[in-house]
Amino acid sequence: MNWNNITEEHDLENIIEQSHKKPCLIFKHSTRCIISKMALKTFESEFDLEPYVEPYFLDLLAYRSLSNAIAEKFEVQHQSPQFILIKEGKAVFDASHENISVESIKKYITSTAL
Repeated sequence: MNWNNITEEHDLENIIEQSHKKPCLIFKHSTRCIISKMALKTFESEFDLEPYVEPYFLDLLAYRSLSNAIAEKFEVQHQSPQFILIKEGKAVFDASHENISVESIKKYITSTAL
């Protein structure tokens, strides 16, 4: 996957702007968490809808303040690992921990993006 890294606060504004053209999917990842690593690996091996969604990646440990900004800006509780789907500037779907399912994300993306 060709992840766009989130490293600065202005990246969130870019996500909002981009989400009016194409849904954006944020993955908040903890590099020290085995559950997060497994979620990332599974997602990358199974996800095939990149033409329909713009993927963004946040290294939670390196950019904790950005994780908090994401939670506040998109009105979602901070979790890790966590996927957040942004469409037209708003979070329309999020999943974390054992609720992360590639199939549910695919279904939601295809039902809202196509």
